[in-house]
Amino acid sequence: MPVPNRSQISDIRGAASMLVDGAMATTEVVEKMHRTIQARPWPLGVSVTDRTRGMTGLVYRSIRTGIQLFGRAIEAGLTPMTMLLPEGESSRLRNAYRSAANGVFGDYLARTGNPLAIDMSLHHRGGQVDLNDPTNLLRQHGDAVQAGKLLVLVHGSCMNEQQWNRDGHDHGAALADDLGYLPLYLRYNSGLHIESNGRSFAELLETLIGNRKLPVKELAIMGHSMGGLVARSACHYARAAGHAWPKYLRKLVFLGTPHHGAPLEQGGRGLDVLMGLSPYSVPLTRLSRARSAGICDLRYGTVSASKHSVPLPSGVKCYAAAAVLAAKRGLLSDRLVGDGLVPLDSALGRHRDVDRSLKIPKSCQWVGHGLGHRDLLCHPDVYLQVRRWL
Repeated sequence: MPVPNRSQISDIRGAASMLVDGAMATTEVVEKMHRTIQARPWPLGVSVTDRTRGMTGLVYRSIRTGIQLFGRAIEAGLTPMTMLLPEGESSRLRNAYRSAANGVFGDYLARTGNPLAIDMSLHHRGGQVDLNDPTNLLRQHGDAVQAGKLLVLVHGSCMNEQQWNRDGHDHGAALADDLGYLPLYLRYNSGLHIESNGRSFAELLETLIGNRKLPVKELAIMGHSMGGLVARSACHYARAAGHAWPKYLRKLVFLGTPHHGAPLEQGGRGLDVLMGLSPYSVPLTRLSRARSAGICDLRYGTVSASKHSVPLPSGVKCYAAAAVLAAKRGLLSDRLVGDGLVPLDSALGRHRDVDRSLKIPKSCQWVGHGLGHRDLLCHPDVYLQVRRWL
């Protein structure tokens, strides 16, 4: 019988904490709907704010107390086990599960100190890079000589660095073989605000490249989906902070990045507004609004706390690859469907407002037809174009 390890118990603690908090939130929603039905307000109007009373209120208070006691019992039982058991190796399935949870609830996980929350880190060949001595891991794999040409790959929402390897292809590994780049893969909590991840990414690169043991001559960053927004945010905050690393940055490659937002999140916001019109549906908005800050930022492609349009970094070659599910160009397929998540104009940085348009030259744009959002990670035609750009 296999012995449980620290990582497994830590995950159970994190999942149990989410379950308890979810049960508390659901109880609050049910009680509020119960109180609304008791009050019988008009279908449209102000929602009821007070709790249920009498025996009904006692029942709901008892339920909440029981849930809290259950959560404390699990925490008290599992915490000592976490300290005593050996550290376990992570698996691809575990990392995918944690990344999805962070994408949807990442800000909540970080705010509550949940063990499932992901800390930002850089990875190479499956190992985590020590920012204080980055060449140590590189020497172990004989890759230290490639440090002059650095490529950092930034994954999208609900994903992680391992998912750059798709259908047996990895853009970073292929570019290492073909062009001599040293690929480093960023892992981050995609549920945090994009600007928060951008600041952290900027500081991470400053520490990495500021370490004189890593002789970087040029830097390129490739971002898939949200990863492109995080890269843009990092450039914005790095220049504001006077960081040194942007002077090494030569090229930015965006793969299906929603520079001007994604309809799915815009639709979610619209649903919130509609549900908020009736006091009978207002309680349900608490559940719909539980999605993370990172997902909410995808509504308009927000990359800075100021919410203002942020231009592309000056002096850096920027390229945008987009995909369209349809085999041929069309108004509906381009503007609404796009690659299934991101419309074509958004992926290419185009906007009707000239001030918001990113003005990426057509020579630096590429559109693949009959491809989906994740096909940008592995399709041969996408890789050939990225290799030409780099």
